[in-house]
Amino acid sequence: MAQETVFTPDIKFVRELKKAGADTLKKCYQCATCSVVCPLSPDDKPFPRKEMVMAQWGLKDELVKSADIWLCHNCNDCSKYCPRGARPGDVLAILRKSVIQENAFPRFMGKIVGDPANIWQALAIPVVLFIVVLAMSGHLGIPEGNVVFSKFFPVHFIDMIFVPLSMLSVVMFAVSISRFWKNMTSGTGMTPKAGFMPSLVETLKEIMTHAKFRKCDENKDRSVAHVLVFYGFIGLAITTALAVFNLYILKWESPYPVDDPDVLAIFGGSTALVWIVKILFKLLANASSVMLLTGGVLVIKNRLKERGVETLTSSFDWLFAGIVLLVGLTGFLAQVMRVAHFPAVMAYGTYFIHLVLVFYIIIYMPYSKLAHFVYRTVAITWTKMLKRDVEI
Repeated sequence: MAQETVFTPDIKFVRELKKAGADTLKKCYQCATCSVVCPLSPDDKPFPRKEMVMAQWGLKDELVKSADIWLCHNCNDCSKYCPRGARPGDVLAILRKSVIQENAFPRFMGKIVGDPANIWQALAIPVVLFIVVLAMSGHLGIPEGNVVFSKFFPVHFIDMIFVPLSMLSVVMFAVSISRFWKNMTSGTGMTPKAGFMPSLVETLKEIMTHAKFRKCDENKDRSVAHVLVFYGFIGLAITTALAVFNLYILKWESPYPVDDPDVLAIFGGSTALVWIVKILFKLLANASSVMLLTGGVLVIKNRLKERGVETLTSSFDWLFAGIVLLVGLTGFLAQVMRVAHFPAVMAYGTYFIHLVLVFYIIIYMPYSKLAHFVYRTVAITWTKMLKRDVEI
């Protein structure tokens, strides 16, 4: 006797998907062309065909538990060959945004950061916070003399804001990912065939080399932009970590000060060696900034370029691309303005904007498109544990 399964469509969810940019999902008539042409879709329960029908029916609970929407890298091969113009790639992109908001902790932050219409609220929080800190510390003004950013916004004040909030953000993200893992693992009914750590290591190798991006046909050039942004972020994270380590652990006032006796002692008294390390530190910081800026420009360029297939980028994606570009641009301009002796109000103003955008990138990571990195890593790891992932 056949087993009866009852589904409860969520009409509100369907309307939200269409409003967010998945307005073509009703055009899908389940021909499975998308699953056939996708180079990343696994043979076992291939996507995005089943996700399209679940979205049409408003099966929100099933989609929230789906790991497969994170296997998609949005190369849009499926949208190119779709005979109905249903744009499966765009629909899956909207679904990923919905999953982030659904798992967000606290959930209202997912709505504030995840909805571009609320961007003014998201940016107002760091602006007000910074102004209050500067006012209470007596730094709410333009310092006299040469432009020195630490005179305008002392480093220990910045760390006082970013360090605890970053730790809180990590905790919030951990809760969100634990929700995602619980939903994802409870939705398969399958038993893992491989261990977590080996699967995670394999996933990280795949991500670091961007192996799957190279399998996409329609949007191959996206991999270059993605690599630049990805490693630009990593380089800047390393630079920031080294600066914090120097300041609070080694008690150096600036990264590798040449005349500091403690620094010279560590480097065997060699001033030349200190200079070499100091230059390498600066090169890493500037190279990472250039990579992030170049990658941001390429992301925008690729999204604007005609590809012979109608694809739409959601405002969620556009917002993140714009933030990435502005972070790199304001950081680069602030440094140029300082060195080139631009008017202090311009240099400090650009630096203030840069800090606001950095706050957005770091503190709001659990709720922005940057969260894709963690969600996708977790989802791919799970599919590798199930031995469902396609071979690279």
